[in-house]
Amino acid sequence: MSQTLDAAAVRSWCSLALDALGREREEIDAINVYPVADGDTGTNLYLTVESAAQAVEAVFAAHATGTTEPAPADAVRAMAHGALIGARGNSGTILAQLLRGMAQVLAPPAPGDGDHAARLAPALRRAAELARAAVAHPVEGTILTVASAAADAAEAAGADGRKAGGTRTDGTRTDVAATVRAAYAGARAALDATPDQLAVLGRAGVVDAGGRGLLAVLGALVRALTGEVPAVPPAGHRRPEEPAAPGPGSGPGAERDGGPAFEVIYLLEAGDAAVTRLRERLDALGDSLVVVGGDGLWNVHVHVDDAGAAVEAGVEAGRPYRIRITHFGATAEHPPEQVQRAVVAVVPGEGLAGLCAEAGATTVLARPGEPPASGELVEAIRRAHAREVVLLPNDAALRHTAAAAAEQARTEGVRVALIPTRAAVQGIAALAVHQPDRRFDEDVVAMTTAAGATRYAELAVAERQSWTMAGICQAGDVLGLIEGDVAVIGADLAATAEAVLTRMLAAGGELVTLVLGEDVPDGDALADRLERYVREGHLAVDTVVYRGGRQSVPLLVGVE
Repeated sequence: MSQTLDAAAVRSWCSLALDALGREREEIDAINVYPVADGDTGTNLYLTVESAAQAVEAVFAAHATGTTEPAPADAVRAMAHGALIGARGNSGTILAQLLRGMAQVLAPPAPGDGDHAARLAPALRRAAELARAAVAHPVEGTILTVASAAADAAEAAGADGRKAGGTRTDGTRTDVAATVRAAYAGARAALDATPDQLAVLGRAGVVDAGGRGLLAVLGALVRALTGEVPAVPPAGHRRPEEPAAPGPGSGPGAERDGGPAFEVIYLLEAGDAAVTRLRERLDALGDSLVVVGGDGLWNVHVHVDDAGAAVEAGVEAGRPYRIRITHFGATAEHPPEQVQRAVVAVVPGEGLAGLCAEAGATTVLARPGEPPASGELVEAIRRAHAREVVLLPNDAALRHTAAAAAEQARTEGVRVALIPTRAAVQGIAALAVHQPDRRFDEDVVAMTTAAGATRYAELAVAERQSWTMAGICQAGDVLGLIEGDVAVIGADLAATAEAVLTRMLAAGGELVTLVLGEDVPDGDALADRLERYVREGHLAVDTVVYRGGRQSVPLLVGVE
């Protein structure tokens, strides 16, 4: 518990919010009827906050060897950035913008005694304003209304405190406890009124799902700053004055009838002017348009009939990535037919995502420096809609994350086998022998054996001088890592790759797999040279080359 918004309080807030949304996710999903009754608002908010919490934990990990905790500004910026890159769905995207608005007020150096409490109400006001501006056509009775009410109540509490003319015994200019309590109370009152503001909520007899999720986040803030646990209202209820059965044209699917067929979400690197033009184009293509972010990085969310046109608009505006397209026909209302078995694979680049998808796998894209969270893996397992799932993390660092996702999926009735693949090339080898028509255990054994028989390496570029298993490297040196350890240090990518192949093939092999990143200069020439090198030295060894797209290292190598 903290009486000020220091870094520890921000960390606690994220953790408590994640716990709260984890407990209430299914209830919030169940009352999701607006703007589309796709039953995923609670899940989307959970995934958004999980990404924010991970970003804050990364800041603390970077200070693990120091004697002081991170600066409050670093923590709140990390929280906002993490939410932005991990935002899911309509409500998750708006929540990311709310956190961004708070960070804009809380991150700059605090005047005077450095207390952040006096800026809590202005931060909530900025959050509400920024979120409302990000929505193309704001609607009352939604998360936007709840956010504005929280800001109103926080400002009123601050004004009452100033009229009282007193200060706290600890010297704090504003009573942070009173402010957060007021914000929570105002948000709850506004949430209770949402069925009277939005007809679809009134017909269904529920409160707004996004607003309910925001209340959980604000409740976590109350607990982080005061130690108090606010009373949790029911996620949804049928009000006594409402009829027991919905009227004609109402019900969970009413808002979807005649609406756009796809939800499109992507991160976008683009300038402000390009984003302004993008908003206009997407607004003409569909609805539920929310564009959040700034400083060159944006999260775009829209519902459209032409998903390709929405992505193409992003390409014209800048560089879209982490593109997610969901067909509303495949929601909890109308789930696809469940299959017996599926494979879920984490992949480091778009090229391998396409390759694995062609092999029948559901993929989770791991961007450089942005490993997927356990919630993303659970969501992918759900999206696979299978009774049995083989999970390929394809990264040693994801071992615990994948294990947590597998355990969660098992509690939902899915039989999950986690194959501890430590590199993408091991995942490719496992997929190559996957046979969904044989017994599950036999398939898992065959895939595990193929992955285990694949030695892996990667070529990376050193960012700074450091000690390695192969000696001292300088910034800019090419490092050849075999099974995670630096084995070769060179100045040239091709020559270093040849040295790595020599070492790996010394133990034998039948197939070499090369995965080239998109930033490799003259990748075709490099691939030809390495294929020739393998053929000349090992006549019985075949070589296959894949284009991995944007990945964290220039070259991945596998030897089977």
